[in-house]
Amino acid sequence: MSVELHLPDLPDVPLSLGPPMRSAQERRRAPWHYRLRESLSSYLPILLMFLLALATWWLAKNSPKAGAPASAALERTEPDYTMTGFALERFDAAGRLKLRVEGAEIRHFPATDRIEIQDVQIRAIAADGRVTLAHARKALSNGDGSEVQLTGGAEVSSEDAQGAPLVMRSEFLHAFFTTERVRSHLPVQVLQGRNDIRAAGMDYQHAAQKLELTGPTRVALRPRMAKAAVR
Repeated sequence: MSVELHLPDLPDVPLSLGPPMRSAQERRRAPWHYRLRESLSSYLPILLMFLLALATWWLAKNSPKAGAPASAALERTEPDYTMTGFALERFDAAGRLKLRVEGAEIRHFPATDRIEIQDVQIRAIAADGRVTLAHARKALSNGDGSEVQLTGGAEVSSEDAQGAPLVMRSEFLHAFFTTERVRSHLPVQVLQGRNDIRAAGMDYQHAAQKLELTGPTRVALRPRMAKAAVR
């Protein structure tokens, strides 16, 4: 058994997905607020794209730079190694000893390649074989030991250009072993042979055979001991 239903014919109605398009004349006749809203809806995608690009640029500019972790700033002030009761030696290309450094404790700071040494003892050997000795309660040196700042009972001893003993003492001595130079801005005592020199500061350059004293200076000259006559 089948049933058939007959519906009355409906008039053709055009399919529409939105409000009908208005002509330019109709848009001009529309109220101003409607025209404003219509204009904003037309430019809204462009405005959103601009805002998105602006936000992307801001994030890229203010993002943290790739690199060392944040804790690296704290690590810069910490030594990367520490040794106690140590002795370090350096040799030239021919295998000859040129520098020996020993002390109670040594600490190396990688950020500045600086070395701190407690109760330091230094033995430096020049190319001509002349030996320079130095000691102090504390030393601050560069990585290769060619430049050392000695503080606290500092003393550097060697020979002058004439081969006479030369001793320099101060609470601060800045020694350059490569250029064979010692200087200080604090009061110093210089023992040169039998002479005793006191000054407010000094600059000794072995290569130039020059000892420059600064500030008030006191010199005690002692004549050399006469040789006993041989009978």
